[in-house]
Amino acid sequence: MKKVLFATTALVATAGVAAADVTFGGYGRFGVMYQENNIGADGTESEFNVTSRFRLEITATAESDAGVTFGAYTRIEQNDNFYPGTGHTDNGIRGVRFFAKTGGLEVGVGNIQGALEFMPGQYPIDLGLTGLGYDYTAYNFRGDAIFDENGDGASGDNGVEVKYAFGDFSVHVSASERNSRVAAVGAYTWSGWTFAAGIQDSDYDYDTEWTLSAGGDFGPAFVSLTYARNGDDDITGLGGDHVVLAGRFDVGAATNIEAYVADADYFAETSYGIDFNHDMGGGTSLRGGIASRGNDTVRADLGVRFNF
Repeated sequence: MKKVLFATTALVATAGVAAADVTFGGYGRFGVMYQENNIGADGTESEFNVTSRFRLEITATAESDAGVTFGAYTRIEQNDNFYPGTGHTDNGIRGVRFFAKTGGLEVGVGNIQGALEFMPGQYPIDLGLTGLGYDYTAYNFRGDAIFDENGDGASGDNGVEVKYAFGDFSVHVSASERNSRVAAVGAYTWSGWTFAAGIQDSDYDYDTEWTLSAGGDFGPAFVSLTYARNGDDDITGLGGDHVVLAGRFDVGAATNIEAYVADADYFAETSYGIDFNHDMGGGTSLRGGIASRGNDTVRADLGVRFNF
């Protein structure tokens, strides 16, 4: 990702700060999306729609004389038809994540990342141009996620998190006001494979209780297997098990294919999908995919993404 770095002399007002900078990065994407049986915001059938997103990520940091880095991270985003048929475009400036880090230790507050969302294996692939419903995300967004503002615009939900990495091991613990969530994840990398486990305590019966993942290279392909126990399944339709098998492999110097199959107790049907990603150079790529989703509908997309 290319970033713009402002000189520290323009950003630092006091001579006691060792280093400070602001970086900008992000991406844009545009294309067409198909959603089977989609009803538009006006109440009429609207299966084909233009889809687009512009995301500008902003990180500001300053380093103390003792070598501790203090920083803040947010993003500005505009979407069109990201949620087909809902009229929800998910636009605006997100809540800020503040952090301090030194060595392998990092502490974050505000709009935290969330231990389960950032656990290895929860996003094993990035299907198509838009994600195509993310049925391959085993924890099913039943934990804290960065920029999960829940309709509060820039305010978001406050939380606190601690991350620590030492050699091939890493741990991530997070807690937030939403559903009184407390989650912890541990991960270990060995011979190119990463194994991770996460647990969560929550006031909401259908939040993720625990999850496991393993992913790494298997011959010419990357493969990942993830399981999540997403709450109480005593009430039909919301809780239960979620299992995802996903993979990615190159079909040329500039093209790869990703695929997944996923099943969950709360799916009407087994979900599966496939895509292609073609690198056009300079941070640009042509992407497209199709998925048969767990709600027994088909979603597909095709378009261009450019990183900056």
